[in-house]
Amino acid sequence: MSSQNFVDYVRICCRSGKGGAGSAHFYRDKITTKGGPDGGDGGRGGHIIVRGNAQMWTLLHLKYRKHIIAGLGQPGSGNHKTGANGEDIILDVPLGTVAKDAETGEIHFEILEDGETRILTKGGRGGLGNSHFKSSTNQSPRYSQPGEDGSEEWKILELKVLADVGLVGFPNAGKSTLLSVVTAAKPKIGAYPFTTITPNLGIVSHRGDQSFIIADIPGIIEKAHEGKGLGHRFLRHIERNATLLFMIPCDTDDIAKEYGILLNELKQFNPELLDKPRVLAITKSDMLDEELKEMISPDLPGGIPTVFISSVAQQGLTELKDTLWAQLNE
Repeated sequence: MSSQNFVDYVRICCRSGKGGAGSAHFYRDKITTKGGPDGGDGGRGGHIIVRGNAQMWTLLHLKYRKHIIAGLGQPGSGNHKTGANGEDIILDVPLGTVAKDAETGEIHFEILEDGETRILTKGGRGGLGNSHFKSSTNQSPRYSQPGEDGSEEWKILELKVLADVGLVGFPNAGKSTLLSVVTAAKPKIGAYPFTTITPNLGIVSHRGDQSFIIADIPGIIEKAHEGKGLGHRFLRHIERNATLLFMIPCDTDDIAKEYGILLNELKQFNPELLDKPRVLAITKSDMLDEELKEMISPDLPGGIPTVFISSVAQQGLTELKDTLWAQLNE
């Protein structure tokens, strides 16, 4: 998906509808001139609702829609008739969208299932009609309840990409190249850092009818957890990936040290990320012969499956896919 069409963060003003007023009506017909109270309740104001849509991948449709306004509840009327509810506004969002309060940063909820609906801003309650206030000492109440005001709140919708495998690595580690080779995705590829500035998704076909989704996410840098570089914009997407594929070029000065830096950035952002299964891919390995691979192997991080790959020469890719599939299905 092109960068200008991928939007993963929007800030919107949500105004729910005011509730309708209750009615202060009295029953009247051709033979009853002084009937009792029969005022109906007002309808509730419209909600602003968020709904999960598995066919959507971006919040682009909300980027320029800054003000979301729901309908007003209608007033009640005689014969105990309740007013119509205000029109609800339903916002379709991709799966993995988190709703937050823009002022406090409080997380309200996260949409994870197709068709899942949650109320983002509640409409005001409708007022009670005068029939509710009738009593033995007040049989003709001439008042009713006004409708409750709606709410006007600024909300943040933030998308965390949902994928089976997330690619983790410094800029220019070969993540986009791998995605372009093992999937039909066409990410932008360049010989300079930060070629990728928005996530790209691709589907990997594996041994017949098996498949999994892989996400190429913008490169991480040291102190990204403090917001440096693309910082939190990068790290939040990692949270929604089932398995993490660390990618480090074979010509790096110290592979174990670079792996440790990447791991620390994830830990500082969210310690729970360290509980996810991990695989290490040593990229650009077409520059290595078997003897060099044997020399490098003792210095590699322990306790993590490691595969030497070359996306350009298409070496080790089948072994990598087998390793990822095994991790995903443990």
